[in-house]
Amino acid sequence: MLQLSNLKQKPGAKHKKKRVGRGTSSGWGKTCGRGHKGQKSRSGGTKGARFEGGQTPLYRRLPKRGFKNYPFRKEYAVLNVSDLNRYEGEVNKEVLEISGRLKILGEGELKKTLTVRADKFSQSAKKKIEAAGGKCLT
Repeated sequence: MLQLSNLKQKPGAKHKKKRVGRGTSSGWGKTCGRGHKGQKSRSGGTKGARFEGGQTPLYRRLPKRGFKNYPFRKEYAVLNVSDLNRYEGEVNKEVLEISGRLKILGEGELKKTLTVRADKFSQSAKKKIEAAGGKCLT
């Protein structure tokens, strides 16, 4: 019966680790299986995966495309008007426990009168908050 306690590997499945540089009688002494001279005999003697033998590599042959705005991009935590129904009085980043920028979007309906303080409001969100008798402060 096969159980975890009596599992064994097949013969030849497990190899002893090759210990190189342990003298000539070990069979892997002197050059340690690397041969004589040449690039591959040196330590660190292989080129990177993208190296193409001195030919201009592919990533340099292809043109750059587009514009990358990573350093200047502004990211906002987004909250819909319908999510504001959970809160009372004034709603701001401290109440919502948000550290970055906050933007209020106009999805859903608002059933309360609230003062909302955020970095940005969509036009529909502003209309809905003010229609419910609230204020939008930036």
